[in-house]
Amino acid sequence: MKLKKDSTEQKLRGAYYTPSQLANAMVELFAAENINKVLEPSCGDGVFLDSMHEQHLLEKVGIFTAVELDAVEAEKVKYKYQSLNNVEVVNDDFFNFYDQNVANDQYDLILGNPPYIRYQYLTDSQRDILSAILTSHGMKANKLINAWVGFLVACTQMLNDTGRIAFVVPAEILQVAYAEDLRLFLSNKFSRITLITFEKLVFPEIEQEVILFIGEKGGEEKGIRIIEMSDLSGFSTLDLHSNGYQKMQHVKEKWTKYFTTSEEIKVIQTIKKDVRFAPFSNFGTINIGVTTGHNDYFSVDKEICKKYELDKVTLPLIGRSSHAHGIYFTNEDWIKNVEEGKKARLVVFPSKEIKDYPAKHTKYIKLGEKNDVNKGYKCSIRDQWYVVPSIWIPDAFFLRRNNLYPKFVLNRCGAISTDTMHRMKLNEDVDDEILLLSYYNSISFAFTEICGRSYGGGVLEVLPGEMGNIMLPVIKEFPTNKKRELLDKIDTVVRADGNIEEALDLVDEVVLIEHMGLDRELCISCRNIWKKLQSRRLGRG
Repeated sequence: MKLKKDSTEQKLRGAYYTPSQLANAMVELFAAENINKVLEPSCGDGVFLDSMHEQHLLEKVGIFTAVELDAVEAEKVKYKYQSLNNVEVVNDDFFNFYDQNVANDQYDLILGNPPYIRYQYLTDSQRDILSAILTSHGMKANKLINAWVGFLVACTQMLNDTGRIAFVVPAEILQVAYAEDLRLFLSNKFSRITLITFEKLVFPEIEQEVILFIGEKGGEEKGIRIIEMSDLSGFSTLDLHSNGYQKMQHVKEKWTKYFTTSEEIKVIQTIKKDVRFAPFSNFGTINIGVTTGHNDYFSVDKEICKKYELDKVTLPLIGRSSHAHGIYFTNEDWIKNVEEGKKARLVVFPSKEIKDYPAKHTKYIKLGEKNDVNKGYKCSIRDQWYVVPSIWIPDAFFLRRNNLYPKFVLNRCGAISTDTMHRMKLNEDVDDEILLLSYYNSISFAFTEICGRSYGGGVLEVLPGEMGNIMLPVIKEFPTNKKRELLDKIDTVVRADGNIEEALDLVDEVVLIEHMGLDRELCISCRNIWKKLQSRRLGRG
């Protein structure tokens, strides 16, 4: 985490200006509308004003209010438009402006690219107003909330009953947990929501994936729709008044599900209600891997282990996705990783006085202090920085960050993992191999994409709570010989980096269709959902 004093002024203000091509496109969307009062809550260099002026729309507006925190930028915009009586430039913090005007001002249109300022970089006054904005609408205020969330909520409140808003916001609005309340709030406030996504980065200098959020109040509720564009050129053929909306779910669930069709969403909802399926969390306790505070230091290879005589204070480690060769992590797998020079051991020093440590162990601890490992936050808050807490051996592992699909791996050698993987302790009545078999199928794979979150670069991240929500078929009375045969075939495919769909085909047919009597079309539909969401994610990589 960067300290405030180490951050640039631009980052502290969250000032990454909107490309004129995007601003022009956003303005054009509303060019034919009857608009009287317009607000831009963070005008920067005045790009939206410029767009409206260049398209001869500014003279049709009753009043355009532009708010800007930076005095220099505000003065530039004010000077540029001093001859126009209907342009009002306000040099103020938008949160202050909102606090003073929310009771009176109602706007027809609000356009903007709100600043992306992390909570820790806000002033005490900004935090207070942000918290008040959120809590007054039944939303939680916490240290994960970014300033743009407050802007979006506040501006929604400042719209009139038929007002519209168009905001450039981070794509994380679609999926992150801290935006759950926001998604519910927006779905309750707008009768129509359009989300426009871009395959190519709009702000390449910060590698921040963004979407265009368009919310429209008034009229009959049409719902929500997602429009996918390769880049900004897609606006040339966009008809904002065309249909394509799906019924809006007034819930906190991720909006990524709307990348699927209405029929596919019905399939997802049906599975969630079907007693033949259960969430992953029903089968055991899911937790993050060991949080060492410095994986590079506590994860060691055989050379470091030998040099500092760490054998007796290390555990077998499955540290990265490349360490997980198949659907079982065996002693042979671990030895192979060791011999290949991978960091395949985790240092777990005992909790005792350092004077009682062997000399070589003390030397390794001193090496850590020389390299400031002890000064990292997680290490510094421990009584003994080098004693890693929460050491327990799981029954299985689940990869946190993934490319094609997340692996679920049974622990067969008493290994442990860092926070690059999740750990699972199974309930006593759970057959671990049946659970393993229940994961490798089209339905469960569809839910990995639905429950997880995708990032630029094509990475799928699944957090412990999200893993817990993945739906698995509840397999009962399955023949042992068939179970072993299927798992061997899956393991062979995974170890060979083969086409995982070959394994899914097999389990779908033998387990889901033949044994459980599930409809074949259900399996096909879930496969399509998985492939669609996976392809979109990988395409953004």
